[in-house]
Amino acid sequence: MEKRVHLFLPLLVCTANVLAGLAPFTEAAESKSSFDDNFSKSCPETNFKTSADGQIWYLSLDKQAGCGFMTKQRYRFGWFSMKLKLVGGDSAGVVTAYYMCTENAAGPERDELDFEFLGNRTGQPYIIQTNVYKNGTGNREMRHSLWFNPTEDYHEYAFLWNNEQILFVVDQVPIRVYKNTNYTNGFFPNQKPMYLFSSIWNADDWATRGGLEKTDWIKAPFVSSYTDFVADGCQWEDPYPACVSTTTEHWWDQYNAWHLSEDQTMDYAWVQRNLVVYDYCKDTKRFATLPEECWLNESIS
Repeated sequence: MEKRVHLFLPLLVCTANVLAGLAPFTEAAESKSSFDDNFSKSCPETNFKTSADGQIWYLSLDKQAGCGFMTKQRYRFGWFSMKLKLVGGDSAGVVTAYYMCTENAAGPERDELDFEFLGNRTGQPYIIQTNVYKNGTGNREMRHSLWFNPTEDYHEYAFLWNNEQILFVVDQVPIRVYKNTNYTNGFFPNQKPMYLFSSIWNADDWATRGGLEKTDWIKAPFVSSYTDFVADGCQWEDPYPACVSTTTEHWWDQYNAWHLSEDQTMDYAWVQRNLVVYDYCKDTKRFATLPEECWLNESIS
């Protein structure tokens, strides 16, 4: 699946002008609540640290353990963003994940939306893998290169999720658009509420060059850091929350959030031309018949 690319340095030069016109998706205020207000963690205390003001969270991986956290609240639809700074240096085999999931485990009926940041040997660019699951089935992988070095500073990674589309957004730039086919059995997660998670873990059996590059534990601990979590969405309340229907209160469930703007469409098309490493919708060897949503995604750019 992985196709090696070397776009990283040239793209740094040209991207500022290409992406300058993008209108922001949201002007939501940055969250200033502490980690404990929003999340519960799952890891040894030695693998989790915060800044003195509680606004930066550090997750580390060593040979004994990784680390993760999840929101205390479930959501159905909305805008969910986090700023991350990824493991620097030799990060081969290490995966940092930021994702939404219906369950606190990889259950057989789960819905899930994934950002997975695949580490690499020193000097090679990070690869972002995104995926969509419905009822425990995935196989909707895409992989992208980036137009910046994600280890040098914090960058925003976000999901925009409504009943019309799911956007995977990096620094306000849509890198992936996943449309709802609106078919009776369409492969679109829209019924179950999801938690938000992040984690750092060892995946050297597949993450870097298909598992050829192994984690160098001499370089441990590997640390990813997080800040500025924003959740502007519908908080789930059993048995069913009223806010999932379209209202004027929720910008993320109105017409402008169901489609890309003209500027966003241009930036999305630029990303597809320059940064896509793998697209399951182009993989005719893997799929004798391409999944039904592929024709909708193809029509965007």
